[in-house]
Parts: sequence; C-alpha cells; structure tokens
Amino acid sequence: MADRLPPLNALRAFEAAARHLSFKRAAEELSVTPTAISHQIRGLEEHLGVALFLRLTRALELTAEGAAMLPKLREGMDCFAEAVACVRGLVPGARLVVLAPPSFASRWLVPRLQAFTRSHPEVELHLAGSVKMIDGSDLPAGPMADARATRRDQPEIWIRYGTGRYPGFRVEQMFVPDYTAVCSPRLLRAKLPLRTPADLAYHTLIHDDTIQDQKERPSWDEWLSVAGVSGVDASAGPHFTDSGLAIAAALDGLGVALLSRPLVAGEIAAGRLVAPFDIAIVRSFAYYIVMPEAIADRPAVAAFRSWLLEEAAGSMRSVLR
Repeated sequence: MADRLPPLNALRAFEAAARHLSFKRAAEELSVTPTAISHQIRGLEEHLGVALFLRLTRALELTAEGAAMLPKLREGMDCFAEAVACVRGLVPGARLVVLAPPSFASRWLVPRLQAFTRSHPEVELHLAGSVKMIDGSDLPAGPMADARATRRDQPEIWIRYGTGRYPGFRVEQMFVPDYTAVCSPRLLRAKLPLRTPADLAYHTLIHDDTIQDQKERPSWDEWLSVAGVSGVDASAGPHFTDSGLAIAAALDGLGVALLSRPLVAGEIAAGRLVAPFDIAIVRSFAYYIVMPEAIADRPAVAAFRSWLLEEAAGSMRSVLR
C-alpha cells in the first residue's frame, strides 16, 4: 500500500497550494521556491494521471479531481499531526500557545496563571491577545480560517468570545458574563449623587464598544430599561473600542462604565471599583475554549483545558455570591 502512495513532499505541496490557491504563497509557507512547488505538483499529477489545478493567466483553481482529493488529504495530514502531537505532549517542556481576547487575557487569565504554571512547570506557555477572538471582529470563519492558513505557528487553544458555533473544532463553554454598572469609589463620595440608577443622569456614561456586533453589544439603553429608568441620555458619553480602555477610564473616575463583571471582579474585590447597583444584563455571547480536534487530547492541552474550566466555575461562583 505504501509503495502506491505519492511522495509526502508532493502531497504537502499540493495541500498548501490548494489552501492558498497560489504556488508562491505555498512556497513561502514551506520555505521552498515556487518552481519547486510547481515541480512537486507536476510530479503528483503524473503519478495520479489527472490534473489537479487549472492554471489560468492570473489565477489558480482546483479541478474537480483536486477539489475531491483535498478534504481527505487534509484529514490525513491532521492525523499525522495528531500522532506527532501525542508524542510531543508527553515530552517535558511541551509548547502550548493560547490566543484570547486582549482584555480577557489581561484582566481574567493572567492574574490566575500562576496557579497553572506552578502545577504544570513542564508546559512552556505562550499567551497572545487578539481582537479576532471576538465574534464579528473578522470574517465569519474567524480563527478557523486562520488555523488552516498558519500551520507553522498555529495556536493550540483559542479562548473565543462569541456564539460557540465553530464547526470542525472541539468547543467547550467557560461562562456567560453579565454586565453591570461600575465606577471609581470616588464618585460615591462626590457632590453629585449616585444613590439610585436614576442618578446616572448626573454622571458621564462610559461605553465599551469592543463587540462590533451591535445586537450583542451590551448597551446602557438596555441596562437603564431593566433598571426602570427613563430620562437619561443613554447614548451620551465617551466610547471605547477596547474593554481595557473603558476599565481604565472607570478606574480614573471619568464616569460610570457598563462592563463585564467577571473582567472587573478583581478590581471590585480590591476596592478600586464599585458596583453601586445590583442590576445586570446578559447577552447570548459566551467565552468558549476552541481547539482543533487533532490536538485536543494532547496532555498539555487537556491539562490547560481542565484548569480553565475549573477556574471559570470558581470565578462565576465568586461573582454570583
């Protein structure tokens, strides 16, 4: 059976060229020349006895045979990757890359990481923040498209804020955040009152516009409606496109911000922020752990996933107390 298989390098060249629909970009990914990619694919076509690409003047398209072969070839390569990943996962110093929304990474994840690194010193953790981990900040395929296009530096775990619908990947929900009004404790001691939600009419409203999908973005209009308040201009006040900036503005006493309670729980516990009203709203978005199936059971990944879920459960218990 193995004797009848084409050379692995030719299959890799085809998969990369088919994914990019470009010999040049495939060559860059595999660190070879476009000519080498072309020769590999020519040899593969001769081996199979069919054309895999339509070579147009300014474009490259898959033939019906190439399109039929690509999904199974990807599946086979994922199996190869899984086999290698299983071995790597058993080796001390296993590299684990985590990509998460920036404010979630800095406000929720980083303050807890010491517990994980202390329990798993063998894991070499790499954490990066990206707004692409928020649904609506990129193409509908989101990180799933990126995963297939960046195999050499592919993140192994995504923490994504969104719908949870990511076909072809293993997905586990962490928690659904709620949003409440928070401010610096200095505002409670200021001359203008802040005793009831109606008193927000005397204060600056801070808006967090991190979520681009307006249907899913928590709004002051909705919060005030739940609070039974009218007569407050819910659109007034500064808007920030990053939760970290909105949190910083609230900490600085600029006004009252509508923020994710889990992300500011540490600031509230430390007394740097207060939540003057026991009123919150929720959206349909949640935080999800998203993993390619090929690496989901790798020991380092499984350990981090289990730890994340335990921390998420504990976080929500403390927020709801």
